[in-house]
Amino acid sequence: MQTELLLDAKATLGEGPAWDAKTQTLYWLDILEKRVYADTQILAQLDEFIGCLAPRKNGNLLLGTRFSFADLAPDSAQLTVLATLNELPTNRMNDGKCDPAGRFIAGTMDMNEKDPHGALYSFDGNQVTRLLDGVTISNGLAWSVDHKTFYYIDTPTREVKAFDYDLATGQIANPRAAIRIPESLGWPDGMTSDTDGNLWIALWGGAQVTKWNPNTGKLLEQIPVPALQSSACVFGGRDMNELYVTSARVGMSEADLKKYPLSGGLFKIVTGVTGMPTFEFG
Repeated sequence: MQTELLLDAKATLGEGPAWDAKTQTLYWLDILEKRVYADTQILAQLDEFIGCLAPRKNGNLLLGTRFSFADLAPDSAQLTVLATLNELPTNRMNDGKCDPAGRFIAGTMDMNEKDPHGALYSFDGNQVTRLLDGVTISNGLAWSVDHKTFYYIDTPTREVKAFDYDLATGQIANPRAAIRIPESLGWPDGMTSDTDGNLWIALWGGAQVTKWNPNTGKLLEQIPVPALQSSACVFGGRDMNELYVTSARVGMSEADLKKYPLSGGLFKIVTGVTGMPTFEFG
């Protein structure tokens, strides 16, 4: 599998890719520059951090801003706050995506990346439910093919946790470690899943995307990415076999930037599998 550069965006913190199958559009973010991208163009320049997004059934986007869930109208870039979180001032929203029933699941993180003061939330359009406490850097989320298992990453733990998932209520239960990421590979960041039931995880500091079997915890594949801080990945394309990968430049040394000049870029990998869809909100 070859990694192709789509845009040398030099994103400070490229993140949150989501594939809109209706319009065949890849949406993604530069969190620290407060930008929303549509494919290779800047769609919106906002006034606050955006940690995550999802396509809505009405054609708009749902954003997880620093402390709220908000609707973004792509044509006008108008932002409408739908719900606000009661969060510490040192926190911000990080990764998030919709579950198969259309709820938005998103987590917060300590901006100093040290204290377990973050949480994982579920938003159904009316009510915000707190699913999990004691999170330091809320990151990758994915569901199994039958939607009965929810996979979740709190980056400093170096683990992918599996939970029983009740699609009717959106509740999680029975946490257990599905995958442990060795220190030598980097830090587990964004995550997606394929229709074979495997998980694809971007490794921050590892310059790669990895494929894992969550039932055995086994590493199946490593795909190099020419960006040290590979941050997140999502499947898209007409055949849902293209893996889009975001990356970041934040915190990199001059030596690392010289070695990985494409850091902060947006990449594409054509795979031999079919990815799970990006679920819509609503």
